[in-house]
Amino acid sequence: MDDGTAPSRRGALIDLSPLRASSAFARLWGSRAVAGIGSQLTLVAVGLNVFTLVRPSEGAAAATFAVSLTGVLALVPTVLAGLYGGMLADAFDRRTVALVSGTVSWLSTLVLAALAWTGTETVWSLYLLTVLTATATTVLQASESAATPRLLPRGLLPAAGALNGIAVGISVTLGPGLAGVLVATVGFAWCYTIDAVLFVATLAALLSLPRLPPEGVVERPGLASLAAGIGFLKRAPNIRTSFLVDIVAMTFGQPRVLYPAVGAVLLGGGALTVGLLSAAYAIGALLSSVFSGRLGGVRRQGLAIERAIEVYGVFIALFGAVLGIAALGEATEVLPSPAGPVFVALAAVLLAGAGGADNVSSIFRGTMLQTAAPDSVRGRLQGVFIVVVTGGPRVGDLYAGVLAATGLLFLPPLIGGFLIVGLVALLVRRRGFLAYDARHPTP
Repeated sequence: MDDGTAPSRRGALIDLSPLRASSAFARLWGSRAVAGIGSQLTLVAVGLNVFTLVRPSEGAAAATFAVSLTGVLALVPTVLAGLYGGMLADAFDRRTVALVSGTVSWLSTLVLAALAWTGTETVWSLYLLTVLTATATTVLQASESAATPRLLPRGLLPAAGALNGIAVGISVTLGPGLAGVLVATVGFAWCYTIDAVLFVATLAALLSLPRLPPEGVVERPGLASLAAGIGFLKRAPNIRTSFLVDIVAMTFGQPRVLYPAVGAVLLGGGALTVGLLSAAYAIGALLSSVFSGRLGGVRRQGLAIERAIEVYGVFIALFGAVLGIAALGEATEVLPSPAGPVFVALAAVLLAGAGGADNVSSIFRGTMLQTAAPDSVRGRLQGVFIVVVTGGPRVGDLYAGVLAATGLLFLPPLIGGFLIVGLVALLVRRRGFLAYDARHPTP
């Protein structure tokens, strides 16, 4: 379905037309919101679980670095899964690829829950299962994203991106906060169990999808297929630039591995603060999607991406400044240690702003890829896109973990925010990207 039909309304509130236009998309979207809550439960719980296992013997700085490794160790498998999963999505029925990868992700979560219930989880078992889940989820996301333009008209893809932002916003708003409460009250095992139960919604939605066999020339997964996809990306400067600016933003602007130490040492509040900071980012994304109605009328989507990421960098730098002020106040005994709820609130507001800016960028980057790339290579490019979206933050986990090992928790976001603003300005100097016109999409 690619007739280019554009929605007629341009109100401030989100356009719900994609849900009416395709029942298959509606079911898939609903499952993302439900299952996403469980995924966030596990994401936050694993970080806290590792922090809890390491901190008593190694200290907060070493525990923060250990938390960062939950993402770093999954980086290479995620990259491989994104590339190979994209090739699978271009060579086989995308519904089948999504079902198989989703089942693997679900089974790994069940094992994680079983270990937690028996009290036999270790840092390395958490690492291993996180890697397996991330790998399977990457293939699943590549297949789902490549399928979306087959379910909706081209003109509804920005609205679909905003709706996906709503789904992510709901899950990341409710998930981390609920994880903080569950970890603080009933423990880690309940987080993993609830995730496994909620993920059944994704499996049900995938089963209800129509068959989505490949279109055009089909290439068997392998080096030739990968080379063809990379070759297309080399000839697609707009898509390539959208990938690069997101890598910069996610590498230098994802302070999530700092949250356990920030909650335990700097700001106070423990698991509840971790949940609040994670949820604040999602609330910003959610609100930006709720009021995204006019985004569908934006034609200069490259310029919109650049401005959104610059704003994101500013919010991240300000978040680092708040942490720095809190640390300085505690060191000079001007502020209590930990700094307390006022600084928690300031940090949460800034993270909400960052989440909103990141979501706007995500909507336009996803739309640019889905409209400018032909279906025959869309799976491979979606695989690269997923690698960028998931791999960037994992490199960012290492960046933040290494700098945080100095004990100065404010350094990663403060320096990172300035790096984002400067590097993105350099990357978009190419005039064609800033002039990209959504009515005449060119890769």
